[in-house]
Amino acid sequence: MSKGVPGISGYQGPAGGWGAVKAVGASVFSQKAVARDVIAMFRMNQVKGFDCPGCAWPDPAHRSPMELCENGVKAVSWETTSKKASPEFFRQHTVAELWHYSDYQLENAGRLTHPMKYDAATDRWQAVEWQVAFAEIGERLRSYDSPERVEFYTSGRTSNEAAFLYQLFAREYGSNNFPDCSNMCHGPTSAGLTSAIGLGKGTVELDDFEHCDLVICIGHNPGTNHPRMLTTLREVAQRGARIISINPLAERGLERFSFPQSPTDMLKGHATTLSNDYYQVKIGGDASLLKGVMKALIEMDEARILLGQEPCLDRAFLAGHTHGYQALYDDLHRCRWADLEQDSGLTRSQMEDLAYRYDRSKATIICYGLGITQHKNGTENVQQLVNLLLLKGNIGKPGAGICPLRGHSNVQGDRSVGINEAAPEAFLARLEEHFGIRVSRKHGRSSVESIRAIERGEAQALICMGGNLAVAMPQPQRTFAAMKKLDLQVHVATKLNRSHLLMAKHNYLFPALGRTERDLQATGVQSVTVEDAMSMVHASCGALKPASRWLKSEPAIVAGLARATLPNSPVNWEAMSGNYALIREAIASVIPAFADYNARIAAPGGFRMDTPASRREWHTDTGKANFVVSHQRAVARQQQPGDALVLATLRSHDQYNTTIYGMNDRYRGITGRRDVAFLSQAEAEARGLVEGDVINIQALDDSGEPSADRAMYGLTVVVYSMATGSIGAYLPEANVLLSLDAVDTQSLTPAYKSVPVIIRKAE
Repeated sequence: MSKGVPGISGYQGPAGGWGAVKAVGASVFSQKAVARDVIAMFRMNQVKGFDCPGCAWPDPAHRSPMELCENGVKAVSWETTSKKASPEFFRQHTVAELWHYSDYQLENAGRLTHPMKYDAATDRWQAVEWQVAFAEIGERLRSYDSPERVEFYTSGRTSNEAAFLYQLFAREYGSNNFPDCSNMCHGPTSAGLTSAIGLGKGTVELDDFEHCDLVICIGHNPGTNHPRMLTTLREVAQRGARIISINPLAERGLERFSFPQSPTDMLKGHATTLSNDYYQVKIGGDASLLKGVMKALIEMDEARILLGQEPCLDRAFLAGHTHGYQALYDDLHRCRWADLEQDSGLTRSQMEDLAYRYDRSKATIICYGLGITQHKNGTENVQQLVNLLLLKGNIGKPGAGICPLRGHSNVQGDRSVGINEAAPEAFLARLEEHFGIRVSRKHGRSSVESIRAIERGEAQALICMGGNLAVAMPQPQRTFAAMKKLDLQVHVATKLNRSHLLMAKHNYLFPALGRTERDLQATGVQSVTVEDAMSMVHASCGALKPASRWLKSEPAIVAGLARATLPNSPVNWEAMSGNYALIREAIASVIPAFADYNARIAAPGGFRMDTPASRREWHTDTGKANFVVSHQRAVARQQQPGDALVLATLRSHDQYNTTIYGMNDRYRGITGRRDVAFLSQAEAEARGLVEGDVINIQALDDSGEPSADRAMYGLTVVVYSMATGSIGAYLPEANVLLSLDAVDTQSLTPAYKSVPVIIRKAE
């Protein structure tokens, strides 16, 4: 508990509870659209309603009248706001003036209402007619000497229908450059799971949580990033199954939860304890911890066999379904406990205890988030989770499997329908056959590669279907400068953000319908579809009156751009943008997994995409589930000074990706500020620091030297329960400490969660 430091007070309550209720009320009233919000809340995540624009946690089969959470309400009220960033707003503010707004202030200006074009002479966004803008953009796109000079970015809020049309437009135009928000989060999931089990997605369904003995939560914070998961974890705990949490920081959403829709919890002040055990691993030490647990499990297994007891490992599963066990065994045998302890920050006895708890479970689910993936060895981290599950046959049976927690409502769906810089040949061939077009087979660019290409001057244009790409990327001091060199930028958005203020030579800003709003097209009100984190595809239909009569849907915007750019296209863009069922028919023709698409989404709850690994069918090169050996240790420390720390960027509770709803972080006890750094008591004392001291942070380069331009100044120390050797600060502010060149070697996902730094007390 802080003593008199402004905005730092600690938080003693559970996740959820009255704190969540108060936050919901404050969020709704702050956006001055109470009636719209109430209507929306009763339709959010309902069978005939709209999908929450927040996280991708799946909907239960039996839904409550209000199937929502605190941060879902924040996302909806942020969209349904009565505030407007209209042409009048932009007449009053130059881009230079808006640049000095905080990220919170930019989005809090309200919904975009008109298509806009930037006027350099006045330094202002000015209203433009849709058809004029489309024609001008089409002319510019046709003027480039190569289609490969254009980058097509997609955010996870884009529906399946819009994403499919978008990639169709880009490919017919001639570009396979698809930077995507998944490149910045779960790229290691796609790479790691595909090589290990032949499927780049999770294997569990929501029902599996009703049958598991153990849930291991590692590298994620459900209270903030996917709060509806807390209801599921509460049910797991209340029926007596065990939950183990592995995370550098003590997160309230992993500790205890009071369900706001439970009269008992709310009236009696009751909270359910979630985690039976909590292991605070060093930032970047996950692979070493997992190797320690596997080493302990195998040693237990060998000891039992010598005693004639039942083994720990599932020998029949290993023999019949896996490949590479001996290589894993040999590697673990060579690992030294001293190294595993040093890298993980946990003792051998703690790792052995975790192995014992795991062994006692007959069915285990491992859930993980960006704390696993956003490292230079993110793909290997994912593969070590699979290794641990395979040892006891915990994939492909009820109550067991791997559960990556996708943090955006349709980031998984976008990839399923073709947002892929290296799409399979079968997909491209069927796309050509169905539409009568020719598409390039050249490998395109993902997010980091796109920014590097823009920086080098190889890319001339960037089209962004949602998102805040420049702010989300590492090292904005490079990213911002690069994007200002572009010839053309087109942004499709619901609200203003900082990426819209990085002016290229030609700039357009298009306002799109939100998920909550009625999408009326030529053939009537349309539904779109999304895919959740457990591969369920379902319909989403908004009902609210659009924020402005000038808004267009994302499919309509894509079709408008395509018609203007490709005047001789054989694709019937007009028909598909007027009837989304036709888009789904095309998806079904091109992607066999979507067969009978329209009929299947008519069923309540939709349908589940095929997940072969869930039935122990392995689409890998070996035809089996592969053990993958990790040869990397934790974040390299050999050349670093002795007082170096490893920094992870964090989200506050009033934040969703780069969107900042407010200045509070309730569960960590922060109010009205974001200029803080989290540090353990031991690390603070070792440096002569106390809570409230002000520090500067400087990133280290590969040689262990302080980087000249990657630094943050004037952060206030918050002493927090977290692993030693670690420090945390909020993104996107802390992205200045990252390097655009520090990425996972296999997926190119940036290392947002493992930045070597030094700290010094400010003068």
